[in-house]
Amino acid sequence: MKQVVQNYKSGELALLDVPVPGCKPDGVLVRSAYSLISTGTELMKVSEAGMSMLGKARSRPDQVAKVMQSVATNGVPATYRKVMGKLDSYTPLGYSLCGVVEQVGAGIDDVKVGDLVACAGNEHALHAELNWVPKNLYAPVPDGLAPRHAAFGTVGSIAMQGVRQGESRLGEVALVIGLGLIGQLVVQLLTASGVRVVGVDPDPARCELAEGLGAVACGDPSSAAVENSVAELTGGHGVDQVYLAAGGGSNQPVELAARLCRDRGRVVDIGKCRLDLPWNAYYEKELDVRFSRSYGPGRYDPEYELEGRDYPIGYVRWTERRNLACFLDLAARGSVDVEPLISHIADFDDAVETYRSLKEGELKAVAVLFRYPEQAAETDTTETPAKAPVLTVPAVKRSGGEGSAPVRAAKTPVRLAFVGAGNYATSMLLPHLARRDGVELSTVVTTTALSAANAQRKFGFAEATTDLDAVLGDKSIDAVFVVTRHSSHAELTRQALLAGKTVFVEKPLALTEEELAGVLAAVEESGNDRLQVGFNRRFSPLLQEAKSQFGARTGPASLRYLVNAGRLAQGSWYLQQGAEGSRFVGEGGHFIDTASWLLDADPVSVYAVASSGNEDLQIVLRYPDESTATISYVTTGAPGFPKETLDLVADGKVLRLDDFVRASVYARKRWLSSRLPKARDKGQSAELAAFVKAVRTGGPMPVPLESLVATTAATLAVQTGLAGGAPVTLAAAR
Repeated sequence: MKQVVQNYKSGELALLDVPVPGCKPDGVLVRSAYSLISTGTELMKVSEAGMSMLGKARSRPDQVAKVMQSVATNGVPATYRKVMGKLDSYTPLGYSLCGVVEQVGAGIDDVKVGDLVACAGNEHALHAELNWVPKNLYAPVPDGLAPRHAAFGTVGSIAMQGVRQGESRLGEVALVIGLGLIGQLVVQLLTASGVRVVGVDPDPARCELAEGLGAVACGDPSSAAVENSVAELTGGHGVDQVYLAAGGGSNQPVELAARLCRDRGRVVDIGKCRLDLPWNAYYEKELDVRFSRSYGPGRYDPEYELEGRDYPIGYVRWTERRNLACFLDLAARGSVDVEPLISHIADFDDAVETYRSLKEGELKAVAVLFRYPEQAAETDTTETPAKAPVLTVPAVKRSGGEGSAPVRAAKTPVRLAFVGAGNYATSMLLPHLARRDGVELSTVVTTTALSAANAQRKFGFAEATTDLDAVLGDKSIDAVFVVTRHSSHAELTRQALLAGKTVFVEKPLALTEEELAGVLAAVEESGNDRLQVGFNRRFSPLLQEAKSQFGARTGPASLRYLVNAGRLAQGSWYLQQGAEGSRFVGEGGHFIDTASWLLDADPVSVYAVASSGNEDLQIVLRYPDESTATISYVTTGAPGFPKETLDLVADGKVLRLDDFVRASVYARKRWLSSRLPKARDKGQSAELAAFVKAVRTGGPMPVPLESLVATTAATLAVQTGLAGGAPVTLAAAR
């Protein structure tokens, strides 16, 4: 299928051939009929992409702050790779469309194949021939509403949420500053609510359009006509509400709002304009400044948008989806007319040229639609529900002896497939593999078409697809990397093992003991134990050298591991604990595996406590020789403090690791790491080298399967220990 994409580094726009997205549960696969270009939001993004690196930084100071924080935490080289990787990737455009339901995922019962729906979201309603859309981001189109009009649903919801924030009342007077697409819709919604509207825009054509759609008067912001109209309509008191629907860097809109608003009036920011509020003017009138968050309640909440958890109507009357449905209803009944806003309809094949014309000013438009051709496509759907955890450590049983693979010819490349191509895969794994001799990147599999296309372009995969079964059935593929979201790791690993593939799965291996048992059942059924979990820290050259310098020990050891994890960004999928497990279940295996490797044993019990009101955890692991490891996993520390510090004490010796930057051993002779490494090497490169070697030679896997299972079980036991308030014994299954 085709999709409009942009490279934010170079500014390149392209109509790219990408794989068809999969149809996941709790959503529908939609074939686009019309999608709407937001001439404000999207052109701003297109313009930013054409800027120099300095210009990009100036336009997005919020992103610059994140980069500086990453430098403090991860160092300059790792941050540079991460930032440049993101910049030099294709990103999608679009967020408002109408289309026909092509396939219905499990759990959906309000629409069927063939129904017309309006869709929202800058990750789900893209300028693409097919999109997977979760249930709270689509709404059925009422009978009689044309598809090209229904494509306005998302921008209509943005305008509607702004009007709701203004709490307009029958008979009031409102001022709308900025008569672009959103402003024109705000004018109509206010007029339909019985509010008299004055509009402001420097473009006479837009002023004339707004007056034709119901505004009482419109004019240039610098003209006296606007102030005269406001004075006449309000008896000199000023407007009840001001809606800021303008963009740009001028502070004129907020100054005009203060001048024309009445005492204790309301100012609602809908667009993205400069907001240097003149303090005296806003203070003296005690103006109520409000912000309108996109489509309405539910926006940016992953539980609402991705998991489909609705807000009770008794508590939240107008959610994101209800706003969408309401706007469609108003349009169907003629209370809102979007036809006069359509300046141009372009065929989807002409998308790149259309953006160019808009950017260069050749095409003057309020709203532009893409019209899509009809075509057929097939999709697939797979998903695995998570189940409740248990504590028994499953036994590793093999149908034969310990697994080994046939030795490959020395010059035959190891052919790899990737299932998933997210940020970790593209920044920490694929760069090492792409430049490794004797490795061939065969196929990348994703459910999101664009990420597959990006990975194929950047790393040279021979193929990109959404068909997992075809990859598992391809006998020429030697190993499969599972680098998807946590909830799918166990099932994908199980399928790959049963298909006879050597598997590298990122942590965690499983979210529950039952999932872990399912993986081991696949090992027993197939006799294939060729499995590696991405516990990379034991492969760190600095830590390996420190362990060697520490030497053997004779008595019990005490290990302290401080993990300054920090706060997660709002909207991070790590916060989706219902679907993806707790944050520690997702990440904690790293630290347990490192401790167990340093202590040369697997834990026999786990005790965990948490401080009230946050995610700070204290975890004590006990080992067979009475050694202990204490892991402090904290989210409330200073962001500038190193993420990982470790001390190992035994037999009169101390090993110290400082965030994989330096290490030291205090014994009869003191050892210090000879020099600062160029970057924090947490072992990914060495881990991948060991994995590829095992695949090529058929030799033992880098980490015994029993150790991987023990670490996973100990990680899962943390949550059980928190609930029970007592140590959890890790008893092997009999």
